[in-house]
Amino acid sequence: MLKNSNNFSLKLPGIIAIYVLITLFSACNQSGTNKQNQYKNPKNPLIEINKKLVKSEGERINDFLARYGWSMQQTGSGLRYLIYHTGNGKNADTGNIAILNYTLTLLNGDTIYTSEKNGKKEFLIGKGGVESGLEEGILLLKEGDKAKFIIPSHLAFGLPGDGNKIPSKATLVYDLELIQLK
Repeated sequence: MLKNSNNFSLKLPGIIAIYVLITLFSACNQSGTNKQNQYKNPKNPLIEINKKLVKSEGERINDFLARYGWSMQQTGSGLRYLIYHTGNGKNADTGNIAILNYTLTLLNGDTIYTSEKNGKKEFLIGKGGVESGLEEGILLLKEGDKAKFIIPSHLAFGLPGDGNKIPSKATLVYDLELIQLK
């Protein structure tokens, strides 16, 4: 009898170890499945919050447009633009250096930056270094064009702002002239 109880006591730790391993493996496998499903599931709370924020910003932009009576076109990314003076120069293209006179304001009318105070804005199109919405808009212009762009925060400086004058989640309004392409 003693021998059987010793055999049982020797087998018991092995059985417990196997049970623990199976339980851990099962839990890890389920955890991975849940993580995969949270990205596929459109009810993910972060996705829903982001959709609400984008919708809210779109409504603020629409209110702004109605207040000023501007009729703007919209790209697939959400950039709004209005070319109110047509120039006669060459079309902007990736690899060109764009030189702009501009005034940059927020939707509330606060002027943030201007070429008058900060100098002309100059950048290599397609290289980055400026708001993605500005690069997208410039590609719609040619030398001499004057335009207004409304750039939603996700195409501008997003959540952090620019760390200087542009606040978090700010929608930007550019009034600009593409004076030269090099």
